[in-house]
Amino acid sequence: MLHVRLVSPAALTRSLTDRLAAAPGVHNLVVRAGAARRPDGDAVQFDVRDAAANPVFTALRELGLDRDAVICVERVDATLTGQSAAGGRHGALRRETAPVWEMVEAVIRDGETYAPSFYILLAIAALIGAVGILTNSQILIVGAMVVGPEYNAIIGVALGITRRARSEIRDGLLALCWGFLAAIVLTLLFGLAVRASGKTPAPYLKGVRPVADLINTPNIFSVIVAVLAGLVGVVSLTEARANALIGVFISVTTIPAAASVGVSIAYSSWSEARGSLLQLLLNVVLLIVVGAAGLRTQRAIWRSSAAGDPPGHRRLRGWGRDRTL
Repeated sequence: MLHVRLVSPAALTRSLTDRLAAAPGVHNLVVRAGAARRPDGDAVQFDVRDAAANPVFTALRELGLDRDAVICVERVDATLTGQSAAGGRHGALRRETAPVWEMVEAVIRDGETYAPSFYILLAIAALIGAVGILTNSQILIVGAMVVGPEYNAIIGVALGITRRARSEIRDGLLALCWGFLAAIVLTLLFGLAVRASGKTPAPYLKGVRPVADLINTPNIFSVIVAVLAGLVGVVSLTEARANALIGVFISVTTIPAAASVGVSIAYSSWSEARGSLLQLLLNVVLLIVVGAAGLRTQRAIWRSSAAGDPPGHRRLRGWGRDRTL
């Protein structure tokens, strides 16, 4: 369930509220005439079920109510319902609910804020990964994967591709390029400092590098994991499954590969540096491509599913064109 607040011009309020009142899935409609300021207008709020949200949000945009950025949407954590309402939801297999695309895109756009903290976290994650490579610590490599924020930029680029938004694609790619470049330079300096201090772990100096070898040798399994992780990432975002999204972070070798490039250059391991760079590029490109394809495919599937609803399915009329609920 979603709670929506908006400001409506007085001339539109009557028509808007009549249509909302008739729309399946809309509840708790409240109108306060003349109560809104900046902009002035009528304060309208209502609750809407997730399954009915997409056509309602599209219709609000078509009415131009989003022009002043006064439509606010928040998720309701819990609702109190009667036993009869709750009883209909039991069962081991239920029908999927269409993603609320406005919410999905809002989450992705929120991650596209490439503030200094984005680059700082990326650099810190790479340094953690560098320590994990030198000490052969898989735990530290996993920690570096979780800390790294690069997936925000990756899925932002994927969304930009589906929306054909050049600015989003450009900003995301620049953030990835500068972020990974900074990570590589910092881990290079860190590796040189450790090497000069004589504190390099003996197994690493002797060539016993099981963790590094996993990172700098991309193969067909790297491709398979990147494709699967890309699919999981899209599904976890559209279905709001945070645990699955964390699994994406610790499945794909991006931050560790950047760290391995810097450390390998510091120790003059040129073949390992090339392999790590290839691993990094491979994973980033595949995540972007699979992410864009996944978002586009999900939209197409849900669009065709709505178009194929039975004749008795209820429709919301009067918004400029019919919208299936």
